[in-house]
Amino acid sequence: MQIPSRIRGFSLIELMIVVTIIGILSMVAIPSYQNYTKRARFTEVIIAAEPFKIAVSLALQSGATLDTLTNGIQGIPSSPKATKNLANLTIQHGAIIATGTQAAGGATYILKPNTDGSDWTVSGTCLKEGLCEA
Repeated sequence: MQIPSRIRGFSLIELMIVVTIIGILSMVAIPSYQNYTKRARFTEVIIAAEPFKIAVSLALQSGATLDTLTNGIQGIPSSPKATKNLANLTIQHGAIIATGTQAAGGATYILKPNTDGSDWTVSGTCLKEGLCEA
């Protein structure tokens, strides 16, 4: 019994081309995916700082000075517990300093208010690493 000539498999060259294309795509996609997941995890650090930003603004508008603002006073919440992505968050002289864990890139996110809390300046290592925006 003969196999019809129309039923054939893939040639070795065709298989090698497919494997090469998959290899090239994975070389491009994996680093992009890792950076994307790091940025997504660092978002938790940024979001955790928002209630503290509001509390510091309210304290400044109520007459407190930057030098007196720390965690746990003037209506500012105490430091939150560490999570999978947030290592710590403290307030020093009105500036909010949040640090991400290694899973979130290990970068710092620093928010500094002006004297009345209406304008904030973003700094820290997260800017250089592309995990936050100014």
